[in-house]
Amino acid sequence: MEKVTNAIINVGVNDYEATLFESQYMLEAGMAYNSYVILDDKVAVMDTVDSAVTEEWMKNLNDALDERSVDYVVVQHMEPDHSGSLLKLIEKFPEMKIVGNAKTFSMMGQFFDIDIEDKKIVVAEGDTLELGSRTLTFMMAPMVHWPEVMVTYESLEKVLFSADAFGKFGTRDADEDWACEARRYYFNIVGKYGVQVQMLLKKAATLDIQIICPLHGPVLSENLEYYIDKYNTWSSYEPEDKGIFIAHASIHGNTAKAAEKLKEILEEAGAEKVAIADLCREDMHESVEDAFRYDRLVLAASSYDAEVFPPMAEFLHHLKAKNYQKRTVAIMENGSWAPTAARVMKAQLEGMKNIDIIEPVITIKSTMKPDNVEQMKELAKVLVK
Repeated sequence: MEKVTNAIINVGVNDYEATLFESQYMLEAGMAYNSYVILDDKVAVMDTVDSAVTEEWMKNLNDALDERSVDYVVVQHMEPDHSGSLLKLIEKFPEMKIVGNAKTFSMMGQFFDIDIEDKKIVVAEGDTLELGSRTLTFMMAPMVHWPEVMVTYESLEKVLFSADAFGKFGTRDADEDWACEARRYYFNIVGKYGVQVQMLLKKAATLDIQIICPLHGPVLSENLEYYIDKYNTWSSYEPEDKGIFIAHASIHGNTAKAAEKLKEILEEAGAEKVAIADLCREDMHESVEDAFRYDRLVLAASSYDAEVFPPMAEFLHHLKAKNYQKRTVAIMENGSWAPTAARVMKAQLEGMKNIDIIEPVITIKSTMKPDNVEQMKELAKVLVK
């Protein structure tokens, strides 16, 4: 358990055993499933946790309640990692009311076969719930990142319960920089919905927020401007840092050697920052993160079956799905007899918004030659600015 304030306790669980989130995102430092209890004249629980950690969560909740019962559970998000223990809570406190919006309850019926008609409190934008000294105000946040999502503002202690917004990978006590894993979390999970995140930020800007309580990661109570500014940058698809990210997909290593040579040339030309990733061997979702982080991108890939090597195709698929935009992109292809990678990569990029593709494309025939190195030097003049 973790005290947020004297009356608000995080009864969530740090899952140190989790190695994958949503069955696809690699976890090096586990995952936090946060759930909060507000102790006032009435007691409210803000979301539950994943079913994998129900037992530990129930123990935390019981300790925090100290023999009190729960009057309300607020369901801000129906995704199973937050609603997975809801039935256990209902079983333990059968008189408890369930607070959600119309879409919440429509979705709840899809997950659970249970009659809750006499327990429902349906709320809409701006509705409030009095707990005693504290008042909860509900704000709809559709598509951040599911359609039923809402956030909740507690006005006495100025706390925003932000659902998945401002969350990150890793347990709450993970010894790591917040921004790195919050960025990977944001772009891979919420990234498609930048417009909707911007709408939520505009609502949040009207509130006096002193504490942010997300459903993943640490509670945020200091330097909130930093976190809000990051979300504003990310959700408006603006580059966070000036730099060049080289993403390569190489079959036999020759394209990888060319990508490394380009990195060396760019650094010699004075590039502020050059990051590089092997799409065949490194975490794909970290590469998605870096593509959004920097203002320039280089794609280097082998041709394959008259298309592009599949790891690059997968990378571009992720970028398109997450609304990649507002970037400058250069292309380097490799093909032993009929290079096709550049054509395929260009076609994918042309379907994205505000992408400036640098011409000409660099074409390698099997292995890097001196004329390719000269082409890289010319490319560096354009990329380094």
